[in-house]
Amino acid sequence: MSTQDYKFEGWLGFDKSAADGNMQWAEFEPKPWEETDVDIKVTHCGICGSDLHTLRSGWGPTKYPCCVGHEIVGTVVRVGSKAEGGLKVGDRVGVGAQSDSCLGRKGPCQACNSGLENYCPIAHTGTYNGVYLNGGKSYGGYALYNRAPSHFVVKIPDAIPSAEAAPMLCGGVTTYAPLKHHGAGPGKTVGVVGLGGLGHFAILWAKALKADRVVAISRSSSKREDAFKLGADEYIATAEDENWAAKHASTLDIIICTVSSSPMPLTEYLTLLRFDGSLVQVGAPEDPLPSVPLFLILFKRLKITGSVIGSPDDIREMLQLAADQKIKPWIQEIPMKDANRAIVEMAAGKPRYRYVLVNEPQIKAGL
Repeated sequence: MSTQDYKFEGWLGFDKSAADGNMQWAEFEPKPWEETDVDIKVTHCGICGSDLHTLRSGWGPTKYPCCVGHEIVGTVVRVGSKAEGGLKVGDRVGVGAQSDSCLGRKGPCQACNSGLENYCPIAHTGTYNGVYLNGGKSYGGYALYNRAPSHFVVKIPDAIPSAEAAPMLCGGVTTYAPLKHHGAGPGKTVGVVGLGGLGHFAILWAKALKADRVVAISRSSSKREDAFKLGADEYIATAEDENWAAKHASTLDIIICTVSSSPMPLTEYLTLLRFDGSLVQVGAPEDPLPSVPLFLILFKRLKITGSVIGSPDDIREMLQLAADQKIKPWIQEIPMKDANRAIVEMAAGKPRYRYVLVNEPQIKAGL
């Protein structure tokens, strides 16, 4: 299939109002083709909170027009002569939140040379709203087709349905990577703050990694039943017990904090950690985090750290774990034509727990 056989079309945001359900369907120009690239016919694309932050310019000025979506699954329709990974036309593949980095092309980068491309300080290019080294603009997966450098395109294991694989490519790896890095597993107790798209993944991965105990932490008890169905061993509703921090003090080794709201009880979360414990922030608020008492950190040798998405190798490892242990995220499939409705519902917190957009003609084709 040549570039003349298909057009790059998708839902574009032209200004901040796009986040209110005002994206417009239009054609766009993908990055200039390089022989290391692949083109993908998009069948599924997860909706991520990052999409909303970007559409409304919440993290800084967005490069409008912008086509969001960085949980992309589809089939390869074009492969460059220098593509990596043995990719071929017809392969079922995915692209996560990053689609390029320096990879040594702009000088030595310790992150890329260490297989940590997601921490590249030189040329980290987001799958949308970014600029590639060849000057092209990156457009995401609320679309019919996506073009990406092959290094950041991963094959999807046969055991994982496309709709379930899609949200793993950002929401999944954003929680899997820090849990793996901080040693979640036998002998560890993991706390998960926030039971949304990210939080529900964090519970699934912590259990899959064989953590001794997983504690879900949310404001109200409305998601208690869901947390236990996902595998949590305990549930803390912070708004319903004023003594929750004292009751559960020094009981957790790792906290994965998924909330993207700045007014959080950060001091109380830290109180839950044991000596040498770590709080890993993966949610990305648009405003600064609250301050914390220094002596609380000093006398328990606590660590407040962060983590951003995952490398291509992290994604492959996570997908294999999901295939081996039959991990199933909680998803709702929505036709691509209803993307505007879906992002409004996403902003209102309606998904339980991840929306996935589906290109209907491709469903009818059996993909």
